[in-house]
Amino acid sequence: MGASIDDVALRAGVSTATVSRALRGLPRVSPETRARVLSTAQELGYVPSPSASGLATGRTKTVGVLVPYVDRWYFGHAIEGIDQVLRENGYNLLLFSLGGYLHGRKRNFTESMVRKQIDALLVLSLWLSDEELQQLQRTDIPLMSVGGPVDGCAGVHIDDIAAAAAATEHLIGLGHRRIGYLHGAADEERNFKVPGLRSVAFKDTMVRAGLELRPEWLEPGDFTVADGARAAARIFDLPGELPTALFCGSDEMALGAMFEAQRRGIRVPADLSIIGIDDHDFSATAGLTTVSQKPAEHGRAAAGMIMAELKGSPAAVQELVMPFELVIRNTTAPPR
Repeated sequence: MGASIDDVALRAGVSTATVSRALRGLPRVSPETRARVLSTAQELGYVPSPSASGLATGRTKTVGVLVPYVDRWYFGHAIEGIDQVLRENGYNLLLFSLGGYLHGRKRNFTESMVRKQIDALLVLSLWLSDEELQQLQRTDIPLMSVGGPVDGCAGVHIDDIAAAAAATEHLIGLGHRRIGYLHGAADEERNFKVPGLRSVAFKDTMVRAGLELRPEWLEPGDFTVADGARAAARIFDLPGELPTALFCGSDEMALGAMFEAQRRGIRVPADLSIIGIDDHDFSATAGLTTVSQKPAEHGRAAAGMIMAELKGSPAAVQELVMPFELVIRNTTAPPR
């Protein structure tokens, strides 16, 4: 049996994380320590990757991206931005997809999945458990989040509280007092911080304006067009008066609400104003008023910081709050 990373660490008098960093040429390892680790690894015949060339090059030249879904608008565009920067720098992208969330399904993302495979990891919006975060930090590779705050690592994202407040304030400013909200489902709010932040912002903005929060007008969705239509239908089926405006936690849910309103003969915006968040590819064509963000730019910014860190720039990985913009189109107007 060949030597292990623990054997190299013991002989060189360093931690296994330091061995990993030294062999891949990552920053924050002194030249003396790196030389000692390389010499020890060679002496013991330790190969740190599936190919012996990994020891010679010192890097995998690969950055991992951990994503909960690959078929959602934000994630797809963010991945494209990340990949552009990686290719410009001669790096490859390795995608770790959790495939969404099924009821009762246990997540399986561990240190062993990334060790020896990647030089850095970008986490897209996903909430990480303390155990997962500790395992990733043990690999001692640069770690960043994209799209939403993740405890324990710096990230690139918009201020979701401010963005949701801006959307709600737009409706209030038009004169709406009966406002409903399509928000993230329970699983979404457990696994991501962003839906919860937007929900808090909506409720706080309504309370500050002295407006009533009607529980029956607050419906969960799954950030898809189909689920937006179903959530809107549940509100439209209620007896009595209906809201004059809907704030939707994503443009896809807003588009679904628009389709359901059209199916029922509810005129947008004459009878019902609708606003979303994102500026989805279809939003301009649909005339949807929204709070615009640019996920490809988020991905590029995060990947750029990761590249700088891997090239030895100290403290290159930092928290970065990106801009957003209220884009007023045809789906919002004063109530009748």
